[in-house]
Amino acid sequence: MNFTHDVIVIGGGAAGLTAAGGCALFGLDVALIEAREMGGECLNDGCVPSKALIAAAKRAQEARTPLRHGVMLSKPRVDWRGVHAHIHDAIAAIAPHDSQARFEEMGCEVFRDWAKLTGKHSVRVGGRTLSAPRIVIATGSRPALPPIKRLADVPYLTNETLFDLTERPEHLVVVGGGAIGMEMAQAFRRLGSMVTLVEPGPLLARDDADHVAIVRKAMEGEGVRFVPGKASKVEPRGEGIRLHVALNGAEGEAIEGSHLLIATGREANAKGFGLEEIGVKIGRGGIVVDERRRTSLKHIYAIGDCRDGPRLTHVSGYEGSNVALEITLGLPTKVNWSALPWCTYTDPEVAQVGLTEKEARARHGDAVSVMVEGFDHNERAIADGDTLGQLKLVLKGKKVLGASIVGKNAGELLLPISQSITGKSSTFALGSAVIAYPTRSEISKAASFAAWEPTVFGEWPRKWAGTLAKLRRRMA
Repeated sequence: MNFTHDVIVIGGGAAGLTAAGGCALFGLDVALIEAREMGGECLNDGCVPSKALIAAAKRAQEARTPLRHGVMLSKPRVDWRGVHAHIHDAIAAIAPHDSQARFEEMGCEVFRDWAKLTGKHSVRVGGRTLSAPRIVIATGSRPALPPIKRLADVPYLTNETLFDLTERPEHLVVVGGGAIGMEMAQAFRRLGSMVTLVEPGPLLARDDADHVAIVRKAMEGEGVRFVPGKASKVEPRGEGIRLHVALNGAEGEAIEGSHLLIATGREANAKGFGLEEIGVKIGRGGIVVDERRRTSLKHIYAIGDCRDGPRLTHVSGYEGSNVALEITLGLPTKVNWSALPWCTYTDPEVAQVGLTEKEARARHGDAVSVMVEGFDHNERAIADGDTLGQLKLVLKGKKVLGASIVGKNAGELLLPISQSITGKSSTFALGSAVIAYPTRSEISKAASFAAWEPTVFGEWPRKWAGTLAKLRRRMA
């Protein structure tokens, strides 16, 4: 068969760009297809704008404690136009990294239109039929909408529309207590909005419950109101909305707000691309793949949010790199989630890598031990006057299974622990490492050393030290 390209990549987000760029840099003929904005969800309505908003909110919150460390600040005044500009300036500054021009410079042929597979090796885009021996699906995800009665009758926000607001919400009602819901609830509260968050289950359900409780208490202290229950119905109320919340099967509170944010997770963009028609299996969670990210048709890969699996930008990049290596060099590359990290950028941050304490105990029972180090013993945290939080190092023997961290810049502290989980380092190596003083990262060294302390200062080392001391006295 005469192919037009070596590989066709459908989707210009984190996963697709990594796969397409990698293949092009190896010299393959790559077709890269993206119908919307280059950069995908992360750049345009996910990670980048949300973190820019959080930065603005943090700036405002700092001034709400007028006197601290002997320094007096004036009361903050939020200029929403300035906040909006900061968000979109951040997007614009990063956009060239993901731009069509950059990937064309790498050697990709870029198509800005919708794609549909017309055969097992062929794709129709913009009136042209492309073909390749390998195809990569990286079509991302979209906001999942819960079954709330009359939701279609009211204006509501998702992460795809939230950052286009030209005015600050007077009262933002958030449905969903996952990462997006929690981050945005705190950020908008800090920027001056009233905020109510509705969630029927545990907040940040994937994370350590003790650490989530610390985050919740901090947010409640700032004025975020949490309402347990399921959003059952919404209706217009003047220029705003009224959300009805059901609790334990009974009708509960009705919450009135100016704006409604739906933050109940994401679902795969897997349908409408002709995949099912050619035999690619799609399940409830997205395109079904094996450990090598191959679909039911082994020459077609699915990576990033469109497939069934974890939906994180760094996961998308990891999978894109793996698939690029497999296509270009023929090296089978299986995913490994043993050291999967994530972080929710509330204040304090809550971060996780590997297994939580609960997950580890479910798998390994009494073989699990947990080393806990608080930031109240970390000298940099004490000097900063910000000692809230702790690290839990989850172990089986001396092997690290995971770590949970809550506190300032918690996400920045995951890397050395990730290396320990994968065997590229160890608790002994980390516990004996020379780390710059004073830094918050010393908490990882302290927890790792705590795992070895009973061994290092155990009975036999103490006896040997005593014997050496006696010998030296006799010889002196």
